[in-house]
This record gives sequence, C-alpha cells and structure tokens, in this order.
Amino acid sequence: MMSKSTVKTPKHLEPPTRRWFRSVVDSYSLAPHHIRLLTLAAESWDRGQQAREILSREGLTYNDRFGQPASRPAVAIERDSRISFARLLRELNLEIGTP
Repeated sequence: MMSKSTVKTPKHLEPPTRRWFRSVVDSYSLAPHHIRLLTLAAESWDRGQQAREILSREGLTYNDRFGQPASRPAVAIERDSRISFARLLRELNLEIGTP
C-alpha cells in the first residue's frame, strides 16, 4: 500500500476530477496498481465530459458530404469514456461515487 501523502494528484485532470481523485486516495488504502487504475478512471471521466461539452455545443449529428445525417465522433468518445470509467471503477472494487 502506498502512503496517502506520497500519492500525487495528476495535474492534467480537471479541478472537480482532481478533488474526486484526492478524496478516493484519502478514503482508501490503495496499492500502486490501484492508483494507476484510479488515474485512468479519472482521465476517462474528463474525456467523456469534454466530449459531452462538444456535443452540447455542436449537437449529436451533422450532415455529411452527401447531405445525410452522421453521428459526430464525440458521440463515440463519450460512449467509450463512459464504458471505460465504469469498468475501471469495477476493477477498483471500491464503494465510490462519480466525480
């Protein structure tokens, strides 16, 4: 198990996600591989939120070069990030909420 004070919160995470990361580290005794999984989960959450912001701004679809509606790439990014986040939390097997 790693000492809670030696675990550094990743600087590239969004502020709410950094607070969530820190709260999980402070609440549980985590091994180094758990810290890596937690970091990946936090990154997945942030990526999904970025995609959600794009979709809120630009919509779910656009018209392709043939004038047909097509799904924006951010739809797949959001979906994949949600799946990744959920799987990583399951792997951590902790009773924690979302950021």
